[in-house]
Amino acid sequence: MLEFITNTDLNILLFIQDSIRIPWLTPVVVFITSLGNAGIFWIVVSLLLLIPKRTRRIGCMSFAALFASLLLNNVLLKNVVRRIRPYDLCDMLHPLVVKSVDFSFPSGHTGSSFAAAFVLYRQLPKKAGIPLLLLAVLIGLSRLYVGVHYPSDVFVGMLTGLGSGYLAERIVLKYGR
Repeated sequence: MLEFITNTDLNILLFIQDSIRIPWLTPVVVFITSLGNAGIFWIVVSLLLLIPKRTRRIGCMSFAALFASLLLNNVLLKNVVRRIRPYDLCDMLHPLVVKSVDFSFPSGHTGSSFAAAFVLYRQLPKKAGIPLLLLAVLIGLSRLYVGVHYPSDVFVGMLTGLGSGYLAERIVLKYGR
């Protein structure tokens, strides 16, 4: 079963590389994927939300979601599953960004993006929440385009991110002042 999933994942990545990558789109996607580096975009948004008193609780929720995603994805799951990156398994796959030294499963970029974006979508007005959720989707998809994650890594990163966001929101609403 794992071999089937890996082969399917690799075929999807090779299809993206051979059929969807186009020169004018590549720098745009590389920029989008860089927004997820170390969760920096989401950290900055969360910090900005801490400034006005009326959005401080939302900023705390977003930080809690990012922290939960970090623990679940980067500390726990990556080190338990230890899945190698797709470009290390398939010589025909050429990543468009610097190769990562950590494990592949799940996607930390996707997890942190969905963790923060889920909270922000639910707590902010929709005119702000919808674009942020869309950005999380784009960051997740960008990880496939640049060839550094399997589709299943991104899918599970999305699920763990949503779960982290939900958990953080519940905890801050229940225990936060």
